[in-house]
Amino acid sequence: MKFAGSHILSVSQFERADVEHVFAVADRMRPFAERELMTKALDGAILGAMFFEPSTRTRVSFGSAFNLLGGEVRETTGFEHSAIAKGESLYDTARVISGYSDVIAMRHPESGSVSEFAAASRVPVINGGDGSNEHPSQALLDLYTIRKEREDQGGGVDGLRIALVGDLKYGRTVHSLCQLLSVFKNLHIVLVSPKELCMPEYIIEHLRQAGHAVIESDQLEASISQVDIVYSTRLQEERFSSTQEADLYRGRFRLNQAIYTQNCQPNTVIMHPLPRDSRANARELDVDLNDNPNLAIFRQTDNGVLVRMALFALILDVVDLVEKEARPVQWFTARRFK
Repeated sequence: MKFAGSHILSVSQFERADVEHVFAVADRMRPFAERELMTKALDGAILGAMFFEPSTRTRVSFGSAFNLLGGEVRETTGFEHSAIAKGESLYDTARVISGYSDVIAMRHPESGSVSEFAAASRVPVINGGDGSNEHPSQALLDLYTIRKEREDQGGGVDGLRIALVGDLKYGRTVHSLCQLLSVFKNLHIVLVSPKELCMPEYIIEHLRQAGHAVIESDQLEASISQVDIVYSTRLQEERFSSTQEADLYRGRFRLNQAIYTQNCQPNTVIMHPLPRDSRANARELDVDLNDNPNLAIFRQTDNGVLVRMALFALILDVVDLVEKEARPVQWFTARRFK
């Protein structure tokens, strides 16, 4: 894959060598993300962060990643604060904002919208989530986390056993992750959901065509007993026609410490793309897991900055300049990454 100047719209763009290249660059970004070093590699560059759907982690992670490389961020959040509310087309918006920015990160509630926007943009566009379709940077950071957690336990991605749990129909994070996992070897994937919220058939078929074992189940306890990773995901309430419809499935696959202890192997890693729904009737990951050392959800968010820094450095072709421009951080950092 040619990264410099490219859009990042779908995980289908990535072959295994591309994934490993991104991860190698992400590893090089760690001293900067962990506030040991600072760089001005993107001094003067502007990120246009356009988030037309609610976002905290993804929006701030993209912005932080760009700032840590020395660039500046200009944000638009919500339709009500954009010219789209006045009837402007995605084409016109793309032509305008790409004149103000050097790269754009975009989230939009409609599937395919970011690709439509990118077709009119004059600068590279990164898909920050388009409806229930895809979320490529989340899939990359999830896979980067899986690789890191498995390496810490003496394993790797090849041969991985993973259970994906929850709303697999509307969850774009699991859609992208499954397609990205398909470039690895000998995976055992358990898809745990209500039948009404099962993984789209084209993704299951893609995994099987790649030679992976795929099992579908609606039984949580049995499905998480022999896996390396449990990846839980939130009920995508905003994709349902009503709150009442979403309530039919809320809290169906709750994981707490008691269920983990009774059913999981001692080193099973727990992941979640966040936000996790901590309301009493939901709690797909209970707060009593917070002290479990295998809960990797906050390591995931830290890794998201590394991966997004890598994507910006590759797309804007400054990977080597990042380190050439490095100098020590002078402020107090609390050593929060140690």
